[in-house]
Amino acid sequence: MKKIESLNNLKEVLQPNENVWLLLYKKDSSQSDCAFENYQKAAPKADKIVLCYADVNEVRDIHPEYKITSVPSLLNFEKGTLKNVVKGCHQPEQFNAIFEKVAFVLAGNGEGKPQKNVTVYTTPTCTWCNTIKRHLQENGIRYREVDVSKDQKAAEEMVRRSGQQGVPQTDINGEIIVGFDRNRINTLLGIN
Repeated sequence: MKKIESLNNLKEVLQPNENVWLLLYKKDSSQSDCAFENYQKAAPKADKIVLCYADVNEVRDIHPEYKITSVPSLLNFEKGTLKNVVKGCHQPEQFNAIFEKVAFVLAGNGEGKPQKNVTVYTTPTCTWCNTIKRHLQENGIRYREVDVSKDQKAAEEMVRRSGQQGVPQTDINGEIIVGFDRNRINTLLGIN
């Protein structure tokens, strides 16, 4: 695991590496300390990816650059581009599942089924939002998270498409699921 000292330092790490994970955390915050400890435990099992971390108490130029407003947040970069953000504290097994899915996708030979396009619309105070994100992570499903409390256009688009204001809402290849409907999500994503 590599400690990141600044945005420039991060960019130096991103340049030569295809897949980089960066945990942004705030030392001495219980959620962040939990995430950091479990991230460290998961790290030895991760290969083919670069694992980094940065304490937002010390490094103040990364989170504004990527519009990260809460920590702990795990950022995934592919070929230098931010592809995914996973928020909160997770168990080492969950971190490993996330890393293994990425390693599998990178090592894939094209024979597997393509990953469906999954977007989860959330708000920071929504407990069901955390439940669905955890479910997707545990099953190795990559997704994009949109915080509708901070993105008015996305919120309007979400309501226009579903007719609903509540979150979570999950868009799986254009099909909208309102709430955490485990059976429907599992069916659409092929989760057993």
